[in-house]
Amino acid sequence: MIRKFESLCLVLFAVTGFCSAQIVAAGEAAELLKKADRGTSFSGTDFTATYSIVQYKPGQGTSETEVVLFRRDSKSWHTILITAPEKDTGKGFVQFDSNLWFYDPHDRQFTFSSAGNKFQNTDINNSDFAPQHYSRDYTVTSAVNEKLGSLDCVKFVLVAAVPDTDYPQIKLWVTEKDGLIRKREDYSLSGQLLRITAIPSYQLSKNHSVPVKILMVDTLRGKKINGKVEHDKTQITITDVSFEKQRDFVYTKEFLESQGR
Repeated sequence: MIRKFESLCLVLFAVTGFCSAQIVAAGEAAELLKKADRGTSFSGTDFTATYSIVQYKPGQGTSETEVVLFRRDSKSWHTILITAPEKDTGKGFVQFDSNLWFYDPHDRQFTFSSAGNKFQNTDINNSDFAPQHYSRDYTVTSAVNEKLGSLDCVKFVLVAAVPDTDYPQIKLWVTEKDGLIRKREDYSLSGQLLRITAIPSYQLSKNHSVPVKILMVDTLRGKKINGKVEHDKTQITITDVSFEKQRDFVYTKEFLESQGR
């Protein structure tokens, strides 16, 4: 299933606009990037959804993890509760007061985590579950019109403006008509490609656009299979989307402890 979705992403997101790329005016680019930021945030409401995560490691096959994500972006709170597989059920993360904590019900201990850490050995960063702040944390060095498959996008080249970003350089493709992020490439300071993220489609719920599926490819981790290098991949499917208000208790350590018993 993950390979089929990867093939779909490659077809949809083939870049076809090299010859006709036009520079986007700085003011227009800045406004579109802010719109993209707003599209990753659900301020004014809580957000809850089930994230079904399939991790593919070449030569090892796939593993599946399911989590329920709770977010209250107005206070920068979020809770991630792992509900599958059984061996990891009850584990989770909770963020409040700018701190991210991991809870393991087996030893009933909380340990401090980082937004930049990988989630459960997948290609997902912990920070990917939270709102993004490209216009605040990055400087736009380039913004051009570019065709991404059939989508009219603006391709941004961004360089970190603050020291604590996950990646020092990012390329971001944002559709002009709706400000939705369609593709992202993460780079090291030396310019090495580290990770590719594709978001081909969104679902509309309560006037909010939420990704249907997300594909991430780790370009550093992989294995040669039948003479060809295959990279680690993670597919995320988002369902059960809700914007109902949750109890404050959901965003506490005590909530994770109660779920892990």
